[in-house]
Amino acid sequence: MTALAAILAALTASACGDDADETATEDAGAASAPAASAFPPTRGSSLEDLIAEAVPTNEIVVSPAGKVLEPGRNRFGFGVFTVAREAITDAEIAIYAAPGPDGAAVGPFPARIESLETKPAFEARTTADDPDSAKVVYVSDVRLGKPGEWRLLALIRSDEGLLAARLPSASVEDYPKVPDVGERAPVVHTPTVDEVGDIGEIDTRNPHDTMHEVDAAETIGSRPTVLLFATPALCASRVCGPVVDVAEQVKSELGDRAAFIHMEVFKENNPNQGIRPQLERYGLETEPWLFVIGTDGKVSARIEGAFSAEELRRAVEDAASAAARPD
Repeated sequence: MTALAAILAALTASACGDDADETATEDAGAASAPAASAFPPTRGSSLEDLIAEAVPTNEIVVSPAGKVLEPGRNRFGFGVFTVAREAITDAEIAIYAAPGPDGAAVGPFPARIESLETKPAFEARTTADDPDSAKVVYVSDVRLGKPGEWRLLALIRSDEGLLAARLPSASVEDYPKVPDVGERAPVVHTPTVDEVGDIGEIDTRNPHDTMHEVDAAETIGSRPTVLLFATPALCASRVCGPVVDVAEQVKSELGDRAAFIHMEVFKENNPNQGIRPQLERYGLETEPWLFVIGTDGKVSARIEGAFSAEELRRAVEDAASAAARPD
């Protein structure tokens, strides 16, 4: 067995073991990011220079969870898998980025690991019956200095040294149609259970969730609002089911502090029909998306892709605390 094969075998075995542990875990929370000092500094290096310090591998896939990257600081979520699509849930990993093919690299941006696990009562069959359903999301705070094409690299620590895995290039640009933190959220009508003949028209989760009781048009600007665009049964990214479960759990804890609304993605729950007009109003081209909106009608938090219960709790508590402060 080669050194690389041994590393991969160890990573895969570790990942499988973690899955078993997390199944018994209720709301496991986050694993802290490794120290930046555990990874090579850039010091004007290119990505190719960094790859030369590591063992390049095509056996590990690092898959971004979204596409919206803007100049400045970004919450960059991603998954880590073997080529056989087995999730690796405990990698020590950092992201590097460089503008264009020859730009100087920036980083490292170490990743924390956010668990997507919920208490058993909140895990839907949609999630439990999907063997590819995500268990964790890796999150790096990535700072990108200017618009344009950026090349991305992940360095992964192992007992044998560093592994290097390339990511798809990213297009960094302004997304003016997607409301950012501090910007006013579009006021959209979200259908409620009272106005449809069958809740299945507006909810693909099994069993259906409880986040179709109020209309966002009535809550945005009057109380803190959690607006989650996701399609549990039809999600290409395999994370919609887990994040709707997460939102359902946090609603059970903090539902008196905010309105929780789940909005399905596709017209008539059919991808061939295109996205619903509410997503168009928010300028969305991917799923899932989370917006937490304050009583001032402005976005206080937004996340593209997967998020943990702890991340959502913090966002809701921050919005609720801001609402309770006197002007």
